[in-house]
Amino acid sequence: MTHVLAAAVLLAALFPAQADGPSVRPPAFAGTFYPDDPAALAAEIDRSLDAAGAPGDEPAGRIVGLIAPHAGYVYSGRTAAAAYARVRGRKIAAVVIVAPSHRADFEGLAVWPEGGFRTPLGVARVDAVLAKAIAKASGARYRPEAFAEEHAVEVQVPFVQRALPGAAIVPLVMGRQTGATVRGLAAALAKTCLDKDVLVVASTDLSHYLPKAQARRTDAATAALIEGLKSETLIRKAEAGENVMCGGGPVAALLLYARKAGQARVRIAARTDSSSFGGPVVGYLAAAVYAAAPGATDGPGAFLDAADKAALLSLARAAVAEFLATGAEIEDRTGRAGLAEPRGAFVTLTRKGELRGCIGFIAPVLPLGRAVIRAAIYAATEDPRFPRVEPDELDGLRFEISVLTPAREIDDPRTVVVGTHGLIVEKDGRSGVLLPQVAVDEGWDRTAFLGQVCLKAGLPPDAWRRGARLSVFEAVVFHE
Repeated sequence: MTHVLAAAVLLAALFPAQADGPSVRPPAFAGTFYPDDPAALAAEIDRSLDAAGAPGDEPAGRIVGLIAPHAGYVYSGRTAAAAYARVRGRKIAAVVIVAPSHRADFEGLAVWPEGGFRTPLGVARVDAVLAKAIAKASGARYRPEAFAEEHAVEVQVPFVQRALPGAAIVPLVMGRQTGATVRGLAAALAKTCLDKDVLVVASTDLSHYLPKAQARRTDAATAALIEGLKSETLIRKAEAGENVMCGGGPVAALLLYARKAGQARVRIAARTDSSSFGGPVVGYLAAAVYAAAPGATDGPGAFLDAADKAALLSLARAAVAEFLATGAEIEDRTGRAGLAEPRGAFVTLTRKGELRGCIGFIAPVLPLGRAVIRAAIYAATEDPRFPRVEPDELDGLRFEISVLTPAREIDDPRTVVVGTHGLIVEKDGRSGVLLPQVAVDEGWDRTAFLGQVCLKAGLPPDAWRRGARLSVFEAVVFHE
């Protein structure tokens, strides 16, 4: 009874009864999670934004969302700033902040429908029209208990106030992170926000209270899922309560929304953790989520010019020649910026039009120049389908390079476009990959392409119909 009364007193103190609804929510965490002095708070956020600097190479399209942590600023403020720096000063009318519920247990979504959120920097106005539209489309309800002790929305608001002055907010708290709630929110955002200058912020930390080495392995795997747009995997992990991130539902909803907005891409801006403070570790990640119009290119074609492509082909051939002669791996000494960006890449070797070797990296684990060097060596010496290339064969080989965009998981195989998409299939610990040009070269339609990638993985040809995970990627392909 005492606990219930205390909760009632807190709600009454934070949200006194008013004739005009919820009105303005006062700050609950100023002085603990962030400074309660206005000048000190503004100065801290501005220093962090300045330290993050302006973004470098960006994908095509507009930023439709951010992923930002919500710990105390001493722990994750600089990481959060790396996300907000991507949109600092841009024309944004409203910011939809989606946070997980850490205290209240409920189904669905809670919305703060009107009024505002007060911080030491002033009142951030709630866009009541947009809040009402999202609530109607998603089934969200006003639940004051969801906001009473919830820090995950509040700590984002001062960053919005400094990075995007004048932007309104729509605060949302997600209760139980079910697939239905996540997909419903993504559909609601698509219905209400796509034609507006709206930014969606998914508020989340990564793994919680793991030993440092385990935390970093777990967080790296989660970052790869986010960058790969693997929303369905994130939903499954959120529903299972896996210790990968507290806001998996909000993040998955943002990724699904971005895919509805166009060709979605994620750029990780920062990934840190609390290990420098001692004790078990909490992880933090900042990212920007982009959506480009269909047909737009973001990565390979956006930053590789003709000289970059020529340099990569030269590196691939030189790498194989040197390795066959001395067993040494050459370095990328071109100094070209486009080759320093981490990218997935494959090198394909052919002789008189027949395949002689093909190996590469799907994930952007290496700078592009080094990835091509290593893939070329592996294609010449490690492809299990062919004997090792001999030095006297080198002059007769043609080198082809495929530079890949990040893979993204898909739900509907009908979205696969032959000639545009490469395929990855995964099931029961098996996986297979086929590059986009393979389907064109072999004359396959979509169904044949899907069946062949399953066979490549050692799976039945209809595994794509029976629960296998499918991901697609695109490639810029060029050859000698």
